[in-house]
Amino acid sequence: MFGIDKRLLNFLVIVVLSFVTFWWTFFIFHLPFSFDVVVGVICVRAVASIFILKDYSLSWSKASQKTFLIKSIVYIVAFIVYMPFYYGEHRIAFMTSELAFYLFGINFSMYTYHYLVNRSKINKSKNAVIYGAGKAGIKLEEEFRNSEYKIKYFVDDDKILQKRTIDAIHIFSRKSLKKKLGDKKYDLLVIAIPSAPKERIKEIYNSLSDYFKEIRVLPSLEEILENKDFSSQLKDITVEDLLARHPQDLDKQKIENFIKDKVVLITGAGGSIGSEISRQCKKYGAKKLILVDHSEFNLYKITEELGCPSVIPVMQTVRNLGFVENTFKKYKPQIVIHAAAYKHVPLVEENVIEGISNNIMGTKNCIDLAIKYEVEKFVLISTDKAVRPTNVMGTTKRICELYAQNVSSNKTEIVAVRFGNVLGSSGSVIPKFKSQIHNGGPITVTHPDITRYFMLIPEACELVLQAASIGKGGEIFILDMGEPVKIVDLAKKMITLSGSDNIKIEFCGLRPGEKLYEELLINDSDKKTDYESIMVAKPTLYEIDKLNDDIQELLVCKNKIKKLKEIVPEFTHKD
Repeated sequence: MFGIDKRLLNFLVIVVLSFVTFWWTFFIFHLPFSFDVVVGVICVRAVASIFILKDYSLSWSKASQKTFLIKSIVYIVAFIVYMPFYYGEHRIAFMTSELAFYLFGINFSMYTYHYLVNRSKINKSKNAVIYGAGKAGIKLEEEFRNSEYKIKYFVDDDKILQKRTIDAIHIFSRKSLKKKLGDKKYDLLVIAIPSAPKERIKEIYNSLSDYFKEIRVLPSLEEILENKDFSSQLKDITVEDLLARHPQDLDKQKIENFIKDKVVLITGAGGSIGSEISRQCKKYGAKKLILVDHSEFNLYKITEELGCPSVIPVMQTVRNLGFVENTFKKYKPQIVIHAAAYKHVPLVEENVIEGISNNIMGTKNCIDLAIKYEVEKFVLISTDKAVRPTNVMGTTKRICELYAQNVSSNKTEIVAVRFGNVLGSSGSVIPKFKSQIHNGGPITVTHPDITRYFMLIPEACELVLQAASIGKGGEIFILDMGEPVKIVDLAKKMITLSGSDNIKIEFCGLRPGEKLYEELLINDSDKKTDYESIMVAKPTLYEIDKLNDDIQELLVCKNKIKKLKEIVPEFTHKD
């Protein structure tokens, strides 16, 4: 009404009340004091409190024990410093009483207000636990005060912290928490360790998932810094978090030396692998990116995403030798990364001619042009399905490997990189399962025992570039994909993460050309490189003139499966 801050007014009321209470106490006990001295002391302290420490400006609803403790310490120190300047028989009693009444008044008011605002209005219907008692965990606990969740406990691996509490909330070890919960299942676990690698997140999840209905996690520290509100950034743990492998020997400097200031041509640049390779090449400083793809939409998406003048989209198919040659002639690439391929096993089984034309002839065209125009390095993206193939797609990729290993490459270093499934790629099992869960199920799995290797797309692509950087020509590099994953276990994990308990799993039988187990290595004679995540397959010799003749015959013969078996004897196919 008079333009006075309400918080200041409330604060002045507390000052007056503490003074009146103090006065009344001295009156009861008949302690002599000088009125003018008392008023002077209290006024000085009040002025300092208002204009220097600005107690009234505190946000009482967000205050914590730490706030109250700091304020109390400040006043006690001030009391000790000031006391020698006040002379009188009862100076200690006087100063101590005045300080005590004031601290009691301000802290009692703060605590009461804090409790009424943060505790009373919200029905704390759900129980939560925060894993991580560091700064992020403490800030999350503060933010959760205005939510339906009641933070029951903290969990931390630090044994010193396990003996303490935060705002009267106990900190437990993981083992102690399990004992405490017993058969109980709390609503939420929040993993508040922004710097934790995915391996640790995975380990915490596997250890505690049976005790919580939902588990959420803070993103990386870089993401958090962009937004100060931690609770709004909590994200669900994904199956990618649980399956991802993070190679410890990733040599980013080696990759940068390989890519930086080079003209790089990428075929299939709009696909899952090609688009990530494009991103990585831009990140590592490619001078110019020539993105080749026959899909208008995919090419448009990646070009718009990268959005810089050094990115040149070329819409053409690798099957057209003349068109691709014009591109090589015009842009003179120093590195070619060939990711263009038909990779969906059942579709290629139904479209054998297209699979042969695109995968084999498209690859042969690109390799031949790379040699003709003296490209420094050609990188063929291959697949684990090329090992002892049981389907047409894998066999076409195996023939591409044979051509890359045995062609006379002159000045061009030609290498192939073989790896398994990448998480979240188009047509892969994870997007399919997500869609089926979203629609209420069931999840369809081909066989109870089917397994696959998995890796995150960015990690796979960086390892591809790292393998390419160390290749000298003629090698087939194999990425370490870790342990194979049972697809039925993957489906169960995705159901658990979705929070839906009523999703069923149905087995529909192996599809044409599909096998139970994929292989990455053919035998134990494969060599290790300087990096544990990358190995080199034993070379397979194939007289190049005969291979060229076999490929030409493959294009015109009627029984293409039979001819594929002649070229790749290990190809087993159910006719």
